[in-house]
Amino acid sequence: MRLPPGRFLARVTALPAIALSAWLLVAFPLLALGSLTPLVAAVLGVPAVVAACALVPRLVPDPPEEENVPWWPVVLVLVVVVAFAAVQIAYHAEALVIRRDPASYAMYTAWIAENGYLPIPQQRELIAGDDPSLSYQSLAHYARGDVIWPQFMAGAPLVTAVGYWWGGLDGMLVTTPVLGALGVLTFAGLTARLVGARWAPLGALVLAACLPQQWVSRFTYSEPVTQILLLGGLVLAYDALVRRTWITDRWSSAHTLAAAAGLAFGLGLVVRIDAIRDLLPVVGFVGLLLLARRGQALPLLGGVAVGTGLGLYAGYGLSLPYLEYLSDSLNPLLLISAVVIVVTVVATAALWRHGIPHVERVRWLPGVVAALVLLTMVLLAVRPLLWPDYGHGSDFTDGWVAYVQQREGLSVEGSRTYYDMSLYWVGWYVGLATVLFASLGVALVLRRLFQRRDPQWLLPAMLLVWTVTTTLLRPAITPDHPWASRRLVALVIPAFVLFAVWFLAWLTRYCAVAAHSDRHTLPARALPAVVAAVTAAALVVPTVITATDTVRVRSTGPVLWNPFTTEVSVAPENGTLRVEAAGLVRGNPFTMVVEADGVMGYRQDVGTVDATHRLCAALPEDASVVVVDSGMAGNYMPLLRNVCGVPTAAMNEPTPRDVDRVVSEIHERDRDAVLASSDWEQLERLAGGGTEAERPFHVVARMDPSTLMEPPTGSWAFVGSVWVSVLPDEG
Repeated sequence: MRLPPGRFLARVTALPAIALSAWLLVAFPLLALGSLTPLVAAVLGVPAVVAACALVPRLVPDPPEEENVPWWPVVLVLVVVVAFAAVQIAYHAEALVIRRDPASYAMYTAWIAENGYLPIPQQRELIAGDDPSLSYQSLAHYARGDVIWPQFMAGAPLVTAVGYWWGGLDGMLVTTPVLGALGVLTFAGLTARLVGARWAPLGALVLAACLPQQWVSRFTYSEPVTQILLLGGLVLAYDALVRRTWITDRWSSAHTLAAAAGLAFGLGLVVRIDAIRDLLPVVGFVGLLLLARRGQALPLLGGVAVGTGLGLYAGYGLSLPYLEYLSDSLNPLLLISAVVIVVTVVATAALWRHGIPHVERVRWLPGVVAALVLLTMVLLAVRPLLWPDYGHGSDFTDGWVAYVQQREGLSVEGSRTYYDMSLYWVGWYVGLATVLFASLGVALVLRRLFQRRDPQWLLPAMLLVWTVTTTLLRPAITPDHPWASRRLVALVIPAFVLFAVWFLAWLTRYCAVAAHSDRHTLPARALPAVVAAVTAAALVVPTVITATDTVRVRSTGPVLWNPFTTEVSVAPENGTLRVEAAGLVRGNPFTMVVEADGVMGYRQDVGTVDATHRLCAALPEDASVVVVDSGMAGNYMPLLRNVCGVPTAAMNEPTPRDVDRVVSEIHERDRDAVLASSDWEQLERLAGGGTEAERPFHVVARMDPSTLMEPPTGSWAFVGSVWVSVLPDEG
């Protein structure tokens, strides 16, 4: 049967969260049991995903405006999603060398996709046993006893592992662009439900065009998966609550959707441990549902409990060293969570007889709440002038911030966190008009909620307002951009866009009502359309400007030039890619310089995949690799171990005597000893000149810049080299 446009949009935008939840519900237990193989995952996971995607969307209720929804909003949403996926796939990064989190997630993915279990064995017995000169810890990989635990949670690698099985490293790297596009699709569904289907294309376009959404979708970050699960949880919760059920009613489709929504929320914890903070409003909302005697309360709570239980096991069972590293911030969060649960239980019990308090009877309260929202935004805006923030608690971070400050020409204060600039970060990426409209929108939404109007907004407002407020107050991230924009991707920027679009829809309807009395004049009839177009442009244009490249061309000599007599040089210079072409045209000298700014017009770390394949091919089948360069050990050890599959250790301060001893022990185990370094002279010195070093891994590419007081533009250079020397067993 042919689906009407509104029903089709409602179902297709619920699919991403349903599919991811079903996959994680199968894949994570397999990983925990050490049985995550492509065959087992296909046999168990694929049917689970297919069944969930075939059955659960059928339970999604028809939107109230189904009969009036045309096809054009649906088509525009799909066009935005497909275009976003195509662009991000075309520009996807090849971040495999660990410098920051993307390569860490990639190495996590490569290990579990190839091996299917955790932790990672150190394989000391294949190198030199317990030789004291060897180390097995590297960036994003914690050595504990005789094993190694990868950093971060398992959720995102479990999803990108599907791409790895499908197409190796390239397949893994293009999975996240697809996930980013599905995040845009999910957000369009939430916009359609809360604002209206005709406004969904605008919401999808603004989110898709903003730089952070594009940026994280080009890397193997966890934010796209988190975004799908949390926004998808809101989508499914909305659908579950459309029908009124009582706590004593039999199980129905509303109960199933509520359980699916809770599961999506809870599984966010399998992806990111800080999702605990985002789930706190859901706990309070369940208490309100119980007070209202709604039948969806217990299924929603059950889904959250199951997902959260898996998430806690993912953290404390498979990522304990990572949680120990985060203990200074995680332990207080766990304490706050316990307090919220206790307060919710006590408050629900105390109010059980009387139900939800009638706050709408306090006539002045809705207006005060709206005023407090606007006052909070004003305080966030003036925060840099009144309360600049200091104190990273890390000497390394202080040093990095000081370095970026020097490059940017700022006064050097390494302890400056720039957290007070968080609201301006949002303004950089989606425009100040979006920030203004969103502020007005959230003030009006909360005012209406305290008047007991628009109940469908209650859970989205609770979750989004809480997350935006806590994130802007303390982003808890190194403040250079685009890196720091990660904190805004999952919920903060979607929240600003959602509330801004809702305000534009409200303003357009208000103008339509105002013009109704004077509808016989052309200006009055055109007023709503003009308002909608102008305000929509105010959202889209600044967002696109920040995300697009700026290109400048300077030339001397003739306009036309002969490529056969031209030399071209490419060099990153002051954060700008500078391409200079020089030659002769009809005997006349010619020079053209092209300078390209922006971070969305290039691919990062291009060539790393091919270089990795060459590196792995250069290693003997029974190689044991010792990295003798302390400067590169942390970056490349996971690449050698997780991707090339060879036992790997590091020597931080190697001497020829230490190297000879370790090499002898490797040979005693009938294995080929391989030394690796970024410096061939070091290999020549330590290997005694007996073998010739080769450089299978060599990449000269572009990488993201770092900025503190302005949106990121241009690029920096990335140069990666690995020299290897295979030492023969002369005995």
